Amino acid sequence: MDELHAGDAELCAGGGDERLAAEGETALARLIMDGGDLPHAASHLGNAVAIDPLLPETHEALTELATRAGGPRAALDLFPLDHPYIGAVVCRAHLQAACGEWAEAVGLIAAAVRAEYDRPWSHVAWLTQDRLPELLPPQVMTQALARAVGGALPDPVPEHARDALRPFYDLTRAVVERHPDEAQLAAIGSGLARRFEDHDRAIAWARQAGRVQPGHVPSVMLGYALRAAGRPDEALRVWEEEMARDDSDLSLMVDIAELYAVTGRAEQGLAWAERAVTADPRHPQAAPAVHGVRYAADGDPAHLVALTDHLREHPDHPYAGTVLARHSEWQPWLGVVDSATEATVNVLHQILESPDAQAIRSGGGAKLSASAVEPPSAALAFALALPGGTLVNDAAGDPDPRQPTAEVAVRIWRYEGLAALPAVAPPSPEAAGLVQDTASVSWPHLPAAYDHAVRLAGLGLDDLLGVLAHPPQPPDDDQGRFLRDHRPELWIRAVQTFACLGVAHHRADEPWEDSRRRAVLLDLLHGPEDWVNETAAFAMVATAWGDPAVRADVGLRLTERMLDAAKAYQTREVTVLGSLCRLVLLCPWLDDTYTSLARDLLAAVRRSDAHAEQGEQGERAERAEHSEQGEQGEQAEAVRETAAETAAAGPPRRGLFRRRRD
Repeated sequence: MDELHAGDAELCAGGGDERLAAEGETALARLIMDGGDLPHAASHLGNAVAIDPLLPETHEALTELATRAGGPRAALDLFPLDHPYIGAVVCRAHLQAACGEWAEAVGLIAAAVRAEYDRPWSHVAWLTQDRLPELLPPQVMTQALARAVGGALPDPVPEHARDALRPFYDLTRAVVERHPDEAQLAAIGSGLARRFEDHDRAIAWARQAGRVQPGHVPSVMLGYALRAAGRPDEALRVWEEEMARDDSDLSLMVDIAELYAVTGRAEQGLAWAERAVTADPRHPQAAPAVHGVRYAADGDPAHLVALTDHLREHPDHPYAGTVLARHSEWQPWLGVVDSATEATVNVLHQILESPDAQAIRSGGGAKLSASAVEPPSAALAFALALPGGTLVNDAAGDPDPRQPTAEVAVRIWRYEGLAALPAVAPPSPEAAGLVQDTASVSWPHLPAAYDHAVRLAGLGLDDLLGVLAHPPQPPDDDQGRFLRDHRPELWIRAVQTFACLGVAHHRADEPWEDSRRRAVLLDLLHGPEDWVNETAAFAMVATAWGDPAVRADVGLRLTERMLDAAKAYQTREVTVLGSLCRLVLLCPWLDDTYTSLARDLLAAVRRSDAHAEQGEQGERAERAEHSEQGEQGEQAEAVRETAAETAAAGPPRRGLFRRRRD
């Protein structure tokens, strides 16, 4: 037992709290063993292994437990599999290895890999011994691979998790090479090699399997290996040849359809997807694939709404969510908060990325002067990043962005002159903490964001509205610190997004038309011009995607708000317009008149932004030229203030309606 359970010294897991917790469980197990309660001691050893699989003291205690029980075989009864717990399963694997029951031991390690692939379950001496490959029948390794690879093992395995799986992969390589005539072993082994991005080996093993025993599985695995290696046309050729031989695999039809789509040939892929759904309309992958490939072909969000409807009507078809997430990733509002475009935010980024960022933060002397009022939330981002800084607006603009675009009962902001102040009280500390734990700048897809926000359904409206103007600090983790130091506006937009989704869950049993949640969201949509208009619109879109009965109303209200913004855009900057257009386009049930207008407006905003960026680049180049001619004598602070004022002033008014009027 001591030899079998020696851990890998270099990977002796844990550090910090995990190691301390495992040491505590192990010490407790020893005390209980001394009292004679071996089953109780075994449960604590299982806990210790689950916390830190490589702690040497735990393996020593397991050896002692086996000795007290009368040997490793007798100790197996202390870790029954009728209610398996991962720590107990791994302990049992080690005991069975000590008994020489290699097949059972490897199978249990594979089960642990399937459950938590990124933990070092296989970093034990018995699994890495040179003679194990000759002791394992190929059928045993095939079953273990099927158990591990056929579960939730990512493709590819993330780099950080490969060390944990390395001994298991090394064992697979040795067994496959020892049994070159085992087609099934080589085919499934190809799947593990592919996940390690060992592309040449994955292709070679799949070809080896096909030579030994030509058939469907080797062909499928070869196609996967070629696709992963960046050779899509070869993969398609292999798969299409296999479909010509046997067209019964509808999942393979889906793979062919989607591979055509991701390589820019969606129209060719669509024929395969439609062929699959025609063969079996109830197939769990076929119908979602049709919607996904159609979206790849024309970019119409109607196909994403259809995917959402499919997922709601067929909750047993999770592939619809997978396809929806694939097409939503990093797309504004579909999978991530839309970016802020205010001049205040642009200048804030320049300050935060400058060499003097820390000095400016600590000095509290940052100053911005904007030519016109921008959304109060942009000023909130400035204050969050640079406490003590000063932001001054020179004018309001016409029409006045401080005024609601409709009669509202709820306001988040009030103005004293040109300065925006919160019109709501801060949320309770408990509510702020829950929002902090819930908010995220990204999500798998729109229905997932809506569902995630149900955690906020129990909060009162005062708390949900309060957090819009008094957001909590970002979490104290890697992402939270990055957002605080580099992109504070994204965190504020994330908080506001999920707070509005929380409003969308308020009294969800009330019929939409007369509901409190609808009334509040409309007030937020039409309130003083701000990011809150956007996030309220997003919450309404999310509600409509999940409930077809409210779609007509939501589309109409968003269109009205977009038209108000477009009218203002004729005479002044409206930074929320592009986002509102994108949200209207996520209402594809609207008449094409409105969605076409949204596309035209969005194109105009993009052209305008591109023009502004070119102008700013020219100004930066001109400033650099002057600097080379000897103007670098100005103080750094003055340069920063001048640059800030220039950028915050913004470009001249331009846009779709202005050009039409000319």
